[in-house]
Amino acid sequence: MRVTKIIHVSRLYIIGLCVLFAPGLAAAQKKGIQRPAVDAQQTLAIQVGLDRAGFSPGEIDGKIGAKTRLALAEFQKSANLQSTGAANEETLAALQIPAEPVVIHAISPQDVAGPFIGKMPGDMMESAKLQALGYTTPLEALAERFHSSQALLTSLNPAAKWEAGETIRVPNVEPFDLPTKGSKPAPGMIEVHLSGSTHSLVVRDAAGKVLMYAPVTVGSEKDPLPVGSWKVVGVSWNPVFNYNPDLFWDADPTHAKAKIPPGPNNPVGVVWVDINKEHFGFHGTPEPSTIGRTESHGCVRLTNWDATKLGRLVNIGTPIVIVQ
Repeated sequence: MRVTKIIHVSRLYIIGLCVLFAPGLAAAQKKGIQRPAVDAQQTLAIQVGLDRAGFSPGEIDGKIGAKTRLALAEFQKSANLQSTGAANEETLAALQIPAEPVVIHAISPQDVAGPFIGKMPGDMMESAKLQALGYTTPLEALAERFHSSQALLTSLNPAAKWEAGETIRVPNVEPFDLPTKGSKPAPGMIEVHLSGSTHSLVVRDAAGKVLMYAPVTVGSEKDPLPVGSWKVVGVSWNPVFNYNPDLFWDADPTHAKAKIPPGPNNPVGVVWVDINKEHFGFHGTPEPSTIGRTESHGCVRLTNWDATKLGRLVNIGTPIVIVQ
């Protein structure tokens, strides 16, 4: 249960972020004039606003980086603003950043019920021996529930023990709950568009409205993106990962085929969106901090919360367009 007590952040304080990306400052920086440092609390407010608006910056970490700027640019485009990725006053007004980007959450027994696995196994063979790949610690579970990095949650709560009954400060986002096998996709005509160059995914409805934007990790040169038009053929919740070392160019030669148990720390996270391309799909990840890179084995990874949102939007037959 969430407590309604608010940590107040001044609207004027948030709007002050616009100067960080003003065109004049960009020009000044080129001339060697030092740009003001980005304040983590200000950045946190923008990341929360983007997340709430459906334009995921990925893992909320209180830092202005490429993923946050790309989410801002996509939001601006959807709001018919100049798509610059700059947090100017006009963008902030349209984004409707909440006056309270940080709220108090009372840790419930369910939040810390586990079971927790302590640490990740060293390799796939060790993972296969477990019954489930749950969270390693209560901190990891709570960080994922509020779409944030463990480092951010720790910085917001330096004295926390992550125990039931404690109250902690968390980003003011819709809490992520692990999906169940009974989760079903919503009906509706939509299209998924994936860009390899920007490492981003956009879901639009038939009218062109953005239903979801999220950063993704895509395949490397050894496992390139399958550019073209595809379609969804199924959605699996809390999947078992069928590990086949023959499909991985960097697999340990001593490994054998194995079934990797389900859980948020499963190699494909909590959901697998299958498409009509063999051995290819969209899925979650046990490492949300890595999203936005080029390093997967060909498939497309999202944070577990973004992958879950995608899985609930698509249907069998949903078109997927992949461009480089």
